[in-house]
Amino acid sequence: MFEAIDRRKVLRGIGLVTPLAAVSCTPSVLVGSGYGRELPEFFTDLEYRTFRFFWERANPANGLLPDRWPTPSFCSIAAIGFGITAYVIGAERGWITRDQARDRILLTLRFLHSLPQGDGTEGFAGYRGFFYHFLDMDTGLRHGRTELSTVDTGLLHLGMLHAAAWFDRDDPLERELRQLSTHLVDMAEWDWFQQSGPAIPMGWHPETGFIERKWDGYNEGKLVYILALGSGGYPAREDSWQAWTRPYRKFWRGEGANRWLAFAPIWPGQYSEMWIDFRGIQDEPMREAGIDYFENGRREARANHEWCATNPMGWDGYAYDMWGLCACDGPGSHRAMRGGREVQFRGYSARGPANEPDGYDDGTISPTAAIGAIPFVPELGIAAALAMKERYGTHLYGRYGFLDAFNPSFRDTSLRVDNGTVDPVSGWVGGDWLGIDQGTILGMLANYRSDAIWKVMRKSPNIIRGLRRAAFSGGWLDSADA
Repeated sequence: MFEAIDRRKVLRGIGLVTPLAAVSCTPSVLVGSGYGRELPEFFTDLEYRTFRFFWERANPANGLLPDRWPTPSFCSIAAIGFGITAYVIGAERGWITRDQARDRILLTLRFLHSLPQGDGTEGFAGYRGFFYHFLDMDTGLRHGRTELSTVDTGLLHLGMLHAAAWFDRDDPLERELRQLSTHLVDMAEWDWFQQSGPAIPMGWHPETGFIERKWDGYNEGKLVYILALGSGGYPAREDSWQAWTRPYRKFWRGEGANRWLAFAPIWPGQYSEMWIDFRGIQDEPMREAGIDYFENGRREARANHEWCATNPMGWDGYAYDMWGLCACDGPGSHRAMRGGREVQFRGYSARGPANEPDGYDDGTISPTAAIGAIPFVPELGIAAALAMKERYGTHLYGRYGFLDAFNPSFRDTSLRVDNGTVDPVSGWVGGDWLGIDQGTILGMLANYRSDAIWKVMRKSPNIIRGLRRAAFSGGWLDSADA
């Protein structure tokens, strides 16, 4: 088994909450930018528990991480990316040593590097440098008929690039870590995904070929293009970013200081933004709008909060301090009568304000949505986390922090749920922790506290190249060394 964590190092006193700056139309600077942003003491426990998900649930033989736990699960390659970053955070916080973090990451990288790649339907972990979305936890080979995923490979790459930039010592093991990370990132053939044009497909199946839907408009695919353009091996076409932003006109909502690029699940302001510091840098659409993507993320978070606080669909539990809609677990696919109307509940699904692109709201709240938004709206995210802990206690908060989701409106105990439990008074609470949602909580809180990930990734050649090829400029990027 992996080395135990020294639990005595965990408890540290934290002070008061830093107030949120007023929204403006100028490029954003996070309130209290630098070090020492404060969080209530509860968050130290939350962060440590969340970190332990990655440290304790990895396969000790190969470093692979499950998509979820405790439900038996396949490996999620995106969870590996979040996990690699979690190990770096753990070393910075003193929960594990630098050598422990290095050795865990090296175990994972060496195993991924050893896995076979090819275009067959079985017996491979990936193709053309990309990995399948889900892998077998023991063999590392493709799980079922899952797709070769561009965005999930991208999330894996971001974790690798973070580790490559953080482990900067001139010794054999840290050099190997940097070399393996860079090799695994740069072996992805992004140009192969652009055979039909500059827009990058969401994935590929050996049985049927490229997935028809492509990454364009505004969603979590932003990270795909920055990585593809920044590749040191097989970079995407020069006009790729324009293919991504061309449909933006369909995604704008609001006016003036409340105008933002909208996408209902809160992903776009959290996945890319967890690893890339968008404060003060702008591409052409943001220059025209007079904001940056960080400010857009702030407005996106406020819109998500406002939808829940005003609660136009009348769900139970929604409140000013009880909010957060994104992709998450749900009680399951059930139709039910509520307030004289039929409603459709879902299992795992994307969720968000119903008045935004891809919006769907069935009353399910996910803690990662509000907590991951703390760098953007600290007073709203902190209040939500504290309220969830206070109102639900150990029903929602356990070994690895907050369970993935809950739905106060789903109270029918006669219906079979996908996971978790149903209480006739407080409703459904999920039974699993999900790797990608755990990673968002830990990473965004680390950024809020001290720019922990952002300051390291500002040194990544791949990120710098990708941003510049997408015509970003301003702020830290203008003086960065590629």
